[in-house]
Amino acid sequence: MIKKNSVFLISLLLTLFFIVWGVFLKNNLAKVTNTIYNSSIDYLGWVYLGAALFFVVFSVYLLFSKYGHIRLGKETDQPEFRTGSWLAMLFGAGMGIGIVYWSVAEPVTHFTNPPYGKPYTVDSANLAMKYVFFHWGLDPWAIYTIIGLALAFFQYNKKLPAAVSSAFYPILKDKIYGPIGKTIDILSVFATVFGIATSLGLGAMQVTAGMHAIFHVPNTLIVQLIVITVATILFIISINTGLEKGIQYLSNTAIILSFAIMLMVLIVGPTLTIFKVLFNTTGNYLSDFVHMSLRLAPFSKDTWIASWTLFYWAWWIAWAPFVGMFIARVSKGRTIREFVVGVLLVPTVGTCLWMSVFGGSALDIVQNMGGHDMAKEIANNVSLSIFIFFDHLSLSSVLSILGFAVVAIYYITVADTSTFVLGMLSEGGTLNPSNKIKMTWGIIQSAVAAVLLLAGGLNVLQTASIAAALPFAIIMVIMCFSLLKGLKSEEKVQENQKKAV
Repeated sequence: MIKKNSVFLISLLLTLFFIVWGVFLKNNLAKVTNTIYNSSIDYLGWVYLGAALFFVVFSVYLLFSKYGHIRLGKETDQPEFRTGSWLAMLFGAGMGIGIVYWSVAEPVTHFTNPPYGKPYTVDSANLAMKYVFFHWGLDPWAIYTIIGLALAFFQYNKKLPAAVSSAFYPILKDKIYGPIGKTIDILSVFATVFGIATSLGLGAMQVTAGMHAIFHVPNTLIVQLIVITVATILFIISINTGLEKGIQYLSNTAIILSFAIMLMVLIVGPTLTIFKVLFNTTGNYLSDFVHMSLRLAPFSKDTWIASWTLFYWAWWIAWAPFVGMFIARVSKGRTIREFVVGVLLVPTVGTCLWMSVFGGSALDIVQNMGGHDMAKEIANNVSLSIFIFFDHLSLSSVLSILGFAVVAIYYITVADTSTFVLGMLSEGGTLNPSNKIKMTWGIIQSAVAAVLLLAGGLNVLQTASIAAALPFAIIMVIMCFSLLKGLKSEEKVQENQKKAV
């Protein structure tokens, strides 16, 4: 009999092992993880591309299928959260600080170093925006849609524990409670801990950069560690207020401030250009979607696709257990059709709008307003990119302060939601984990981020976390067929109930 807390204990031991490895044998860990990651990209990059495209197609199929009417839970269950709060929470967990971090840096980087063609041209500007839409659009949200829907369905409709292993019940049956199921859950916890620890470390660097840009606080390692410490205290306070208050309030605040900043940039920035970018890029993105989804450039030695597209797909898949678990937790009472619209389509539209406002404005400055120095500054300091961009706009001080607030709130929100998910996974799939276990994971995550910042091993750990994405991509494909099998059985049950009535 496998103990209930075995997932927590084994995950904790694995975490400690990798911390020690990363601190004392950083170069060795870097060599091993880089070899694994580079091999998976070089030889099996097509698996990432094929899997991501499959998830988009499968999500759209579910949207229009006969299963769309099935409710996650009982037919009488109503959503636990209002639609606005629900969308804010899933957006904060799924993207959050990422779109603030990359909304300026990525399009400018692609403009100066495009996937093909000449840099600093109109074509490279259009290409940059098209790939930004591609990297942050349907594919990542389809990955979250698949895993979130599978977990929610088996939790609420089949009454199984809130664990990743539950999504494989139609295939594994009661083996999900044995070594196979526990292994899946341990890998999910492991991926979540290191993915979040990496994000906390990178987030601390961006928060510190923002403090340096706005308040002239020294941008040093000591300040970064202080940021992590303060953030830990804040999200531990938030943890103790519960899901309905802490995470929901933080997510609502972050999304309101995000809309305020986006509206301000839309007004003070090149408004007409932004609308043109949105419409033009949407057309380019949709018309070239299949081409980009399968593009590998087999006869070229260029590493652009591996450095960007394949890296992103691996990163989103590595984040999938954490984001999927959280989305499932807040989605009870939604129909499958509502779920797919809310998790796939609405965030994609919102993300593309955000990228058009920030990326389009930044490219306009770089291309038409002599902003080549801005491009060089961004290339030298990506973590400061959003604040460098604000310096070229009116109301720069107000925008910088609001931008810093959004980054800080998203930073705390991600830490808060991840500890909630880790608590669920560690306590046998409970929907309301204890504050004790959540606080334990919160402290561990922050400690991992701090230790690796000190040891200079943050990027090494990022590579380690996404190196595990390849097997999980295959697991998610299997999960799709498991979900389809479960939906077919649910449809039969509901048809029999209607006949009986």
